[in-house]
Amino acid sequence: MPRRLYRFHCLGGGEAVFDLEGRWLSSIREVRQHADRVALSLMTGVGCQDWTLWSVDVRDAAGRPVLLRAFTAVTVDGKRA
Repeated sequence: MPRRLYRFHCLGGGEAVFDLEGRWLSSIREVRQHADRVALSLMTGVGCQDWTLWSVDVRDAAGRPVLLRAFTAVTVDGKRA
């Protein structure tokens, strides 16, 4: 499968963290795994906050929606974050 560019924007609670660089990935599985890593990175880097309103909004290079992943659905090593 060819690699495609995806952008992983984090949105929630009236705030946003935009992915200006994107990431080249070749499968929806890789997209989902990277979305989880992006969410986890933000959750562990910012400290204690209510993440229930946050999600990772994944878009392709043309800006079309690919995946919307709630932070509360994030899994790491098969376990919820």
